[in-house]
Amino acid sequence: MTVITRLFLLSLTFWAPVALASSTYRCGSQLVSTDATISEVLNKCGPPASNSLIGFKEVVDDYGFRNEVQVEEWIYGPNHGMLHYLRFEGNRLRHIDSRRGQ
Repeated sequence: MTVITRLFLLSLTFWAPVALASSTYRCGSQLVSTDATISEVLNKCGPPASNSLIGFKEVVDDYGFRNEVQVEEWIYGPNHGMLHYLRFEGNRLRHIDSRRGQ
């Protein structure tokens, strides 16, 4: 195994937990993951502290059909000083981000 291959595998080991952490959100004893529906998130986490309509996004499905979906951002927290931002595209959770609150 070459040095470059070893370094690449080592970097994957380092970044794997980081990627996993940004694809789930813990609310109480429940977990929600990306691709969850809005109703799943509401059932597990309750209503957000705030939510806003970001706009619309055009998506192309597996068959090449174009569709425009609504993009929303929900904010939960602060929990221990952290705000949690959940971005929905259409009815699905697509991105989770956490930042220290103001």
